Amino acid sequence: MWKEIADQISQVTGETFEINQRQSVGGGCINQGYALVGKTNKYFVKLNSASQVYMFEAEALGLKQMVATQTIRIPKPICYGTAVDCSYIVLEWLDLGGGNSTESWVKMGHQLAAMHQAATPQGSTEMGKFGWNQNNTIGSTPQVNQWMSDWVEFFVEYRLGYQFQLARRRSGHFPKQDQLLTVVPKLLDHQPQPSLVHGDLWGGNAAITMAGEPVIFDPATYVGDREVDIAMTELFGGFPAAFYRGYNEVWPLEQGYKQRKKLYNLYHILNHFNLFGSGYESQANRMIDQILKDSF
Repeated sequence: MWKEIADQISQVTGETFEINQRQSVGGGCINQGYALVGKTNKYFVKLNSASQVYMFEAEALGLKQMVATQTIRIPKPICYGTAVDCSYIVLEWLDLGGGNSTESWVKMGHQLAAMHQAATPQGSTEMGKFGWNQNNTIGSTPQVNQWMSDWVEFFVEYRLGYQFQLARRRSGHFPKQDQLLTVVPKLLDHQPQPSLVHGDLWGGNAAITMAGEPVIFDPATYVGDREVDIAMTELFGGFPAAFYRGYNEVWPLEQGYKQRKKLYNLYHILNHFNLFGSGYESQANRMIDQILKDSF
């Protein structure tokens, strides 16, 4: 398997690559991660079962579209495919773990805002709409990205509604879900500009390189309301005040964001219920209660 991956790297890059060293590294809870070290080059590889190659295909496309904005550092995708009984994606290696300087986090805010302001992503088939050219995943959960002109309809049908549908299959009990969905138009009445978003921007998917350069990775890319990214940065913490200051210096958040972020983060808590089980059910119901209370 590893020779097949090395041969594919060689073919794509045009430079012969032979693996001198292979090291297991953190790849998150969904995939296995490895560092492949050659004579002059080093790559990061993620592995999953062969049936999951579509997940890496979508990740590669999302990374390419973010790279194309020329705004923030993204690990460049080298190749993806299957080898033996595994699927894989090979990425540019970046030395992470740089100091968490205020300057670096302000810069990350500046650059993310610039990415959100970029034109419709390269290769998109629709202009001025919300969605994406293909479905992808959020964690390992399918994420539906059919193009829609109306953000409210998109978020109700393909984000919250789809997660509730999955939750019913897991015997999730969310008694106020219908009431919640009826108030979404009221909460999302700000007419957001379609933006290329990372889609899964928690603290584990952002870092600073040893050179002090901000990086984001492991996306669940689509074209949506930019606020979904900012909301998720607040869900589990890890982003300092300097990041938000930098973002607002370039593109200030609109009035009402604090209320909308609860709704946007509910999507991720529902997804955690569907991925990890009942421990997130009570948290989701508390969020629903608070959202409904704030809407009246």
